[in-house]
Amino acid sequence: MMDGNMRTLKLVTVVMGVLIVLGTIGLMVAMARRSASTSQPPALAGASLPSISLTLPEPEGTRITAITAVQDRLAILVQGGGADRVILVDPHSGAVTGRISVSR
Repeated sequence: MMDGNMRTLKLVTVVMGVLIVLGTIGLMVAMARRSASTSQPPALAGASLPSISLTLPEPEGTRITAITAVQDRLAILVQGGGADRVILVDPHSGAVTGRISVSR
């Protein structure tokens, strides 16, 4: 009688150990897939941006200090030649879609 109970206990312990290992592997795979799919900004994921040439009509002495993607636009921070400002550009067409000036 005691041998049957010990055998069942060993079997249950082994099955639970296997389930824990499989669950851990499943979580690691899911986390790896999720991090790989969110490595690009959502608006640009899977999209190939065309190469554009853009000349911004800004005063002499203006310099670009930062560029970042904001949804489906590029935000370009420019300084010099007046107040600091952010210029929003459509990366597909190269058109300036907005300007934000920072007053001092």
